[in-house]
Amino acid sequence: MNDTPGWTSPGSAPSDGQDGSGVPRPAAPADANGSAPQWSKDQPPAGQWSPPTGQTPPPPGPGQNWGAPPPPVNWGRPPAAKPGVIPLRPLGMGEILDGAAKTLRTYWRTVLTITVTVAVISQIADILAQRYLVPATEAVSADATPAEQLQQSLDSFQSSLIGLGPSLLVTLMASTVSAALLTVVISRAVLGRPVSLSSAWQEARPRLLQLIGLTLLTAGLGAAVVCVGLLPGLLIGGAPGVALVVLGGLGAMAAAVWLVIRFSLASPALMLERQGVIRSLKRSAKLVQGSWWRIFGITLLTQLLIFLFAMIIAIPFTIVGIAVDGDGFSGLLSGTPPSFGWPFLIITGIGGVITSAVTFPISAGVTVLLYIDQRIRREALDLELARAAGLAGYDPAPGDRTVGG
Repeated sequence: MNDTPGWTSPGSAPSDGQDGSGVPRPAAPADANGSAPQWSKDQPPAGQWSPPTGQTPPPPGPGQNWGAPPPPVNWGRPPAAKPGVIPLRPLGMGEILDGAAKTLRTYWRTVLTITVTVAVISQIADILAQRYLVPATEAVSADATPAEQLQQSLDSFQSSLIGLGPSLLVTLMASTVSAALLTVVISRAVLGRPVSLSSAWQEARPRLLQLIGLTLLTAGLGAAVVCVGLLPGLLIGGAPGVALVVLGGLGAMAAAVWLVIRFSLASPALMLERQGVIRSLKRSAKLVQGSWWRIFGITLLTQLLIFLFAMIIAIPFTIVGIAVDGDGFSGLLSGTPPSFGWPFLIITGIGGVITSAVTFPISAGVTVLLYIDQRIRREALDLELARAAGLAGYDPAPGDRTVGG
């Protein structure tokens, strides 16, 4: 049984016969003359009370108010450090996309210099290839059987692909150089460090040949898988061959997508870890393992957003190009194969430059940030990045390697 008397906080106004805690107040002792002591009506104002150091006051009684409540205690993890465009912790899909967009906004001079240059080179190569190398489209005969129509379409596609081969090669090389430079820029953006075009080039140049080899190898693997899927149907021919081509093509596309996602992080691994081509492929496969569907979903969403943006830009330029060039829309309505000249190619090329200048850094940024996110989740790369950024409280360990430093 607790025999301690009730406790009243200073400044409270208890009711008659009770203290502030609701416990009956004992009668005041009489003085030497036998009368109870009289208290003055003029009392000092109620004051604020703070407990002594190291002590905690009991909870207030009914009707009591000790002032503002103390601030809530945060028992969770402290907020992650954010020296650059992303917080140094595992990232969500929105944070990855936002980090890529922030890189474009923050380092727009360097990024746009890279992407506009690459886009102009690619579009010039594409325009020249379409003007001088791609054969004119032949109208499919209306009297041809479905098999003949399919064969004519395949022949036309093959001729166009052969004609566009040099353009595709130039575009592939330009995009590879762009990816190398943008990887350096994004790795610095994660640390919050400025980067110029010259410094990005100096850091990326020693790895360019290996990156080109990696790009050609992955493209060759994808093409080989597609050829293996299509070859049986092409050899058989006829209606059974067409059905086998469709089935084999679907299976080959699924296998090619699986390979693309599995090796999607090889490029940043080669650039930032300074590994060889084969070791970068193995490194990517290791980082993707167990997260294939997550990386596939983020990559697919990114490509869908890029496609929508490209359509928003390309459609107006295409309409203007058709209206300006040749017979305009009347040629399309007549049913004859369209034949476009320089005005159409130049106008649509300008739209392609604008599209590529924005989509290149977004695509490269998502790839690099996915790589960093996977390493944060699996290898605690956030601690190494915090040390590289020079944040307080992260003492560098001997032999540590920094990313993008």
